[in-house]
Amino acid sequence: MNQTKKFAIIGVGGYIAVRHLKAIKDTHNELLASLDPSDSVGIIDSYFPNSHFFVEFERFDRHIDKLRRAGTQIDYVTICSPNYLHDSHIRFALRSGADAICEKPLVLNPWNIDALQEIENEFGKKIYNILQLRLHPVLIDLKNRIDKSPPGIRHNIDLTYVTSRGNWYFISWKGELAKSGGIATNIGIHFFDMLIWIFGGVRENIVHVLQHNKASGYIELEKAHVRWFLSLDYNDLPAAMKEKGNRTYRSIKMDNQEIEFSEGFADLHTKSYMEILAGRGFGMTEAKASIETVHAIRNASPVGLKGDYHELCKTAIK
Repeated sequence: MNQTKKFAIIGVGGYIAVRHLKAIKDTHNELLASLDPSDSVGIIDSYFPNSHFFVEFERFDRHIDKLRRAGTQIDYVTICSPNYLHDSHIRFALRSGADAICEKPLVLNPWNIDALQEIENEFGKKIYNILQLRLHPVLIDLKNRIDKSPPGIRHNIDLTYVTSRGNWYFISWKGELAKSGGIATNIGIHFFDMLIWIFGGVRENIVHVLQHNKASGYIELEKAHVRWFLSLDYNDLPAAMKEKGNRTYRSIKMDNQEIEFSEGFADLHTKSYMEILAGRGFGMTEAKASIETVHAIRNASPVGLKGDYHELCKTAIK
């Protein structure tokens, strides 16, 4: 029987943290300590009511160190904090003698990965990134099909993701470019990772629109031409979605055929943890290509309505 692993979590008040709490519980492990500057974290009671909770990093740090000195080593630190803090919190995890499990994006800049690689080697610990779409059965099947296709074939991909957000979003850290990395990083990176994983490396990266609440561009991959459009603007939702009262619309088409993978998301974080605990989790090598891609996007000079652009660009440029 596998030994129970001991976890700590940073950012337990964030919306994504509940998936990690569930994954830790589903894999029959323990959560010993939790940290969040907000104390609206009653969700912990549904999973680990005995977890020690802290609102100050210094006290959390001291508690983890006291546990270690008393012979209780934290095995994994789960990181669900704001994007710009991931690098620092990963370093804390490794210095504390734990492996790190970090939400996307792993870091904001490609060179941060090189520095973390040195620290990973120094402490002999692992840094894992949650890339759960790589574990979706439909997408695994698609990748297998693409891998077996004859060389030279390039597919046409249209990615559309509109997830409307209220004013709070732009007041929070998510609305600050330096803290979130902008829209392509904050809401798009898992799609870019998925597409690069399936269709190969980036050969060309052109940005047509780059605004605080929407972005669009064209990426040429080894086996695909990708037109993409990301938006936080309610006005970009299709009329049919608005009529149904929906505030989110996601579509990925390959050669004008919808890739349908709306189902099967419920347990992907748990599957990710199972892979990590088995030593097969996704590390920095897997994360790097998408981080390079979104970094290039947010530092690009938009070209406007030129070349092969997404159809929603026409309404996005005003």
